[in-house]
Amino acid sequence: MSRVQLALNVADIDQAVEFYSKLFGAEPAKRRPGYANFAIADPPLKLVLIENAEHRGQGVAGALNHLGVEVETPAEVQAATARLSDQGLEPDVQESTTCCYALQDKAWVNDPDGAPWEVYTVLADAPAETGLGCSTESCAPEPATVSLGGSDRSCC
Repeated sequence: MSRVQLALNVADIDQAVEFYSKLFGAEPAKRRPGYANFAIADPPLKLVLIENAEHRGQGVAGALNHLGVEVETPAEVQAATARLSDQGLEPDVQESTTCCYALQDKAWVNDPDGAPWEVYTVLADAPAETGLGCSTESCAPEPATVSLGGSDRSCC
C-alpha cells in the first residue's frame, strides 16, 4: 500500500499530537522527543510532526517541512527512482540512511517551486536519531532542501 506523507513543522509537539490525534481519531505510531508520526488508515496518510521552535508565529507559511510517498519495499523506491530519472527529474538517492528514527531508502526531487518530495520505504526502526536530524538540519540531500519561513527544513 502506498500513501502520501505530509511532514509539518510544529511549534509545540505535545499540542500538535493532541490536535492531530483528535482530528484523525488515531494515536501516533511513533513518538520521540520533538517528533511524532501517524500512520492513518483513512484517509491513507503518513503524517509526520517535527518540533521546530523557530516555527512559532510563522503560521501556515512555515508549517510545511516536506512531502512524500511511502512505499512498501526498496524495489518500489528503485522503480520510482528509475521512473523519475526517465522523466528528467534527477532524483537524489539515499540508501540505508537513518532519519526520523527510522532506517530508510529514499529518493528526493523538488517541485518547480522548490518543495521537497521523497519516495521512501522504512527498512527498520531506529531507537535514536543518528542521521542529520529532523528539526532544523536536513535529511534530504542539499538540492532537496527548501527554505520556508526563513530557515532550511526538510527531513522524513
